[in-house]
Amino acid sequence: MPIISAEDKYLTVLNLFTTDTPEHQEQLLTEMGKIVDAAAYEGWISSTVHAGQDTPGTANLIQWRSGEDLAKRYAGEEFKHRTLPVFREITTAIRLLQNEIVFSQTHPSLGGRVEVSPDRDDYTAIEVHRVGEADQAELVKLLGEGQDWLVNVPGYRSHSVFKGLRAMFVEGAFAVVYSQWDSKESYEAFRDLPHEDKPRPRRINDERIAELRIECDVNTYRVVHTRAMGE
Repeated sequence: MPIISAEDKYLTVLNLFTTDTPEHQEQLLTEMGKIVDAAAYEGWISSTVHAGQDTPGTANLIQWRSGEDLAKRYAGEEFKHRTLPVFREITTAIRLLQNEIVFSQTHPSLGGRVEVSPDRDDYTAIEVHRVGEADQAELVKLLGEGQDWLVNVPGYRSHSVFKGLRAMFVEGAFAVVYSQWDSKESYEAFRDLPHEDKPRPRRINDERIAELRIECDVNTYRVVHTRAMGE
């Protein structure tokens, strides 16, 4: 079972695909499952496939030993001439994000471990925040340490913040929030709370985040498949 942790020092790659229909989402999931099940790349640690809930699409959370190992994968003939062309045929957008995990927090009942697995019933939200290079560090802090109050929100399980390092098909600096909730209802109650009803620490934090970021894209997911090295 993959663990999201800053202590592991893995390069964490988040490949996000959007598509136009549920049928194309199923096709994406099939193709991604084939790649994950056949993975034997040098430096590859694990891959975890997510199915889009709010919007058709997929996310693949991949752990690599290093950026050099990932670069070899991207430079390979299979990736350039089979993998990317197949995905381009059935997607409306592709984003390949390389990240460093800089923060993770769990509800106290979970013991500090952010586990990612289809054997769990997490309702997962992935937010991609684009930001100016000079503001990235502050935004990362606000998204992580600035949200310690989340442990008191009903239905909250965990959230982790990824600092964007580089990307394909995304311009500029970015940060990612990967959060887990116990249900769609609890996540939406948190997300849709009117600004004036938010506790003061959240209002202040949200206002500063809105000032810093250029745009934010969010989708929700269920984990459907995972595999790690040696399995």
